[in-house]
Amino acid sequence: MRKRMMTLAVALAAAGIGVVTVLPPNAPAATARTQTVGSVRPFGSPPASRIAVHFDLTKGQMPENVATGPDGTAYVTFAAARQVAAVTPSGGTRILATLPAPADGGVRTPVLSFALTTGIVRTADGTLFFLYASGEAASTGLYRLRPGQVPHRIAALPADGLPNGLAFDATAKRFYLTDSVRGTISTVALDGGRVEVWSSAPELAATGFLGANGIKVRAGAVWATNLDQGTLLRIPVRHGRPGPVRVAATGLAGIDDFAFVGAGDRQVVAALNGPNTVVGIDAAGRSRTLLTAADGLQNPTSVAVRGRTVAVLSAAYTTGVDPNLVLATLPGR
Repeated sequence: MRKRMMTLAVALAAAGIGVVTVLPPNAPAATARTQTVGSVRPFGSPPASRIAVHFDLTKGQMPENVATGPDGTAYVTFAAARQVAAVTPSGGTRILATLPAPADGGVRTPVLSFALTTGIVRTADGTLFFLYASGEAASTGLYRLRPGQVPHRIAALPADGLPNGLAFDATAKRFYLTDSVRGTISTVALDGGRVEVWSSAPELAATGFLGANGIKVRAGAVWATNLDQGTLLRIPVRHGRPGPVRVAATGLAGIDDFAFVGAGDRQVVAALNGPNTVVGIDAAGRSRTLLTAADGLQNPTSVAVRGRTVAVLSAAYTTGVDPNLVLATLPGR
């Protein structure tokens, strides 16, 4: 476990992750900045927060991604443990599935050199879908896990890629997923089968470590982050095909996954992994620090929003201390 974390830490440092650009308040709206002072306060006062759950690093419980159920249960992928788990509102953790380790231990997994479970989605009927990157063709792909059953791969993905973020378009009944090594967004039907590359725009490409990362479908568009480029992207869906990429926010070094606040697409909460912060991003692309290591963050990877409550998962990839789940309450607006 320590070797894996050291490998990831070196890769993060080589990618220059850990510095957040701060620009003056009169910077163009298309250029985001993380601000801790100033007159622009899109998310009001800093939210109240607490560490709600501590995970076990020695067991590989590094939460990578999260989906929530109607009762507040958080369904998470534990990356290094190759697991899917349910975390109840009271803090109990139950392992739902463990993926078999590759024969070589996952050393051929691109960039990271260990097999890991990544993006996760929960559909209305309680079925979980998640991604597994193992470095081998026989197991890398999109998996389905029905309640009370064992996981089943429904779509194969390239072994030389790193499937990462996963989103579901309930209207089209299609998944969208990012590949952080190939710099692509692909799509596949709800029932699985053939996977098609939907976009390989240069804005999705890696520039040294990992490119396209988190992904969501909202208001007629696919939204994605690029960790290396520090950007939040919006790609309109036009008759099923991608329209021109718009860079919605920049200056977000180490951005991982994100979530929308409310029903629209005007406010986003995002995890910045290397900088160890969570930021709020407004419709103009301006960002503001909401949570930091002082709130318990340990390399935050993903966020989920229910009303005014924000759940932040931290994997402790490089800090090596206390992977956890932090709950924060956004102030009323």
